[in-house]
Formats: sequence, structure tokens, C-alpha cells
Amino acid sequence: MLSKISKKHPRYESLLQREKLVEGYEKGITVLAGLIAHGRGEAFDYLIGEKTIEPAKKAIKASAALLLLAKSPVISVNGNTAVLCAREIIKLASLVNAKIEVNLFYRSEERERKIAELLKAHGAKEVYGVSPTREIEGIASDRRKVDEEGIYKSDVVLVAIEDGDRTEALVKHGKKVIAIDLNPLSRTARYATITIVDNVIRAFPMLIKEVEELKNNLDMASKILASYDNVATLREVLNHIKRRLEKDEIIKAWRD
Repeated sequence: MLSKISKKHPRYESLLQREKLVEGYEKGITVLAGLIAHGRGEAFDYLIGEKTIEPAKKAIKASAALLLLAKSPVISVNGNTAVLCAREIIKLASLVNAKIEVNLFYRSEERERKIAELLKAHGAKEVYGVSPTREIEGIASDRRKVDEEGIYKSDVVLVAIEDGDRTEALVKHGKKVIAIDLNPLSRTARYATITIVDNVIRAFPMLIKEVEELKNNLDMASKILASYDNVATLREVLNHIKRRLEKDEIIKAWRD
């Protein structure tokens, strides 16, 4: 199906993401609910203008700083992010010495194994979370099941396309959470330490770039992190959407 999408189509990138997720579903990596979540995210992407806006850039810079300063960072991976950003996840993990852990809402050992295999096929040396043995209290779903050497012992967890109860529980357990979430109103966005309101396919490459620029200047990373305010950043995102709606920029984009 991917080969049938013309690069000349005005929605090429969007269609490509959708087809990758559908292909992932056919392989048992993504689930139908994940496709629905992606569609919801696309709606918010339209509202922000399908680009990385200034508040997101600010959050990405702070996230890079937090990952570099972390002692035991973990990148949490679900089916959608594995299908869309496997190479970028692995590169980011190598740059910040983070572990990669599969963590799923709709969990099965088969899905965990397939996601781990996909990540390893793209170069991951080790993937945690397959057949996890520990649990995080306060999470009702199977997301509570984590790897003892991964999320359980982590100090910073990067999550994407997330559900809010796990983010809230991780923060309550003293962990700092970086969330990539296109919905600035979600519980994930509100509970996270840092929220990047952006599409994962844009956010991960920019995170990598910021990490590469900051990795030899941890003093600057500390200053960036100290000055970051997540509530203020989310407010900037909402004001950005509000201005676009008031100026009819969204309708104008459709006409153009």
C-alpha cells in the first residue's frame, strides 16, 4: 500500500503515516484503538498548523536538557511510535544513554515481542519491557506492568501518544515525564513535567538535534531546564490555536 501513495498528493506525509499504522496493524504491532488515537492527534495537528510551533520548540529544548541530565532515562515505546519513529527512537536513546522499553495499554506478550523485534531490526541492541515483572501502583491498565531495570528504576521517562493515568502515576512516584502529545488539553499534557505539543515524526528529529547541540554544554542544559515552565508553555499553545481560529488562518489554509 505504501508504494501506491503518490508523493505529489497534497496530503502525502499524512497518508504515509496512516498507511504505516495500517501496515503495523496487519503485522500485529499496532491496534485499532491506536489508529483512532492517531486520527484524534491529526485533528489537533490541523489546529496548530501541522508544524513545530514555538512553544513546542521550547519544550523540545527543555526535554533535551532533561534527558542529558537524567541518571536513568527511559524511552517508552508503544505500537504507533515504533512504526512511525523506530530509527529516531534508537538514535535518541544512544545519544542520551537511555533504555528503550515497550509499554502497552492493549498488552499482549506477542505484541511486545513484535515491537521489540521491529526495534532490534532497526538497530536497537536491547529492548526492555517484554514479559515485565514489576508494577507501578495507581495505574489501572496493563501499562502498570514495567521492567524492573527500565521504567521501574528510571528517573526520567519519555512517553508519546500516551494515556494520562500512567503519566500521573509516574510523576507521583517521583519520576519526571516528558510527553509528546498533540492534545494540549489531555491529562497526559497537564500532568507531564514537560509536554511537547507536536507530531512525533517532527518532535523526535528535533529532539535529536537539540541533544547533539547541548550534549557538550551541561551547564547550559541546567539553565534551560531551570527556566522552563510547562503550564506557561501549554498556555502558549492554546493561545496559538486561539489566534489561528480568530484570524481564520485554518480556513484560509484549506482554501490555499
